Amino acid sequence: MSFYKPKSRPHLKLVYNSELPKVEPEVKRNPKLKRPKNEDVRPREHLRPEEVERLIAAAKTVGRHKQRDELLLLMMFRHGLRVSEAIALRWSDIDWEAATIYIRRMKRGNPSTHPIYPDELRMLRSFKKQTKDKTPWIFMSERGAPITDDTVRIIISRAGEIAEFDFPLHPHMLRHSCGYALAAKGTDTRRIQDYLGHNNINHTVKYTQLSPNKFDGLWD
Repeated sequence: MSFYKPKSRPHLKLVYNSELPKVEPEVKRNPKLKRPKNEDVRPREHLRPEEVERLIAAAKTVGRHKQRDELLLLMMFRHGLRVSEAIALRWSDIDWEAATIYIRRMKRGNPSTHPIYPDELRMLRSFKKQTKDKTPWIFMSERGAPITDDTVRIIISRAGEIAEFDFPLHPHMLRHSCGYALAAKGTDTRRIQDYLGHNNINHTVKYTQLSPNKFDGLWD
């Protein structure tokens, strides 16, 4: 009986574990940074009405789309628009005779029809006349498509720098600014809820909690 005998391979050498080169453990050089809390970045999440005016004034001083950017920021504040709601606005949403605009709310919000006040209506008419391309959307890019949310963020961030705010701004601050401005005027909480399209009134209460007029008369 014969058994298989492997061929000898003199060029191969048996290496023991102790002789293997040591490999350093892999180190992640770019760990994911945690997003800082809003209160660590900015003192508050809303602007006062005079600050909104300052921001809008700054937006119309730079860039090729001054008229568009001015109108965009005004409407975001005036109607409490999220970025997605602002860039989705269409000319067909406007009733020119009744001076109203239909607002589609995102995040399961309730849609509503808002009045358009005279200054805003004049700006809309003027902007529509200046628009060369006949497109369904109000706020367009140079490529003939609706502007992106990143573009809106850049517009607001740049305007904030020009207006010399000492904290960074983001688009949602204009929606918050709308809620706080209405609350400061003494607007009923339910009315603010309907105007902003909140399904849950708890989202609206945060505006009335900071309203200064609820303390009026305490020292009279």
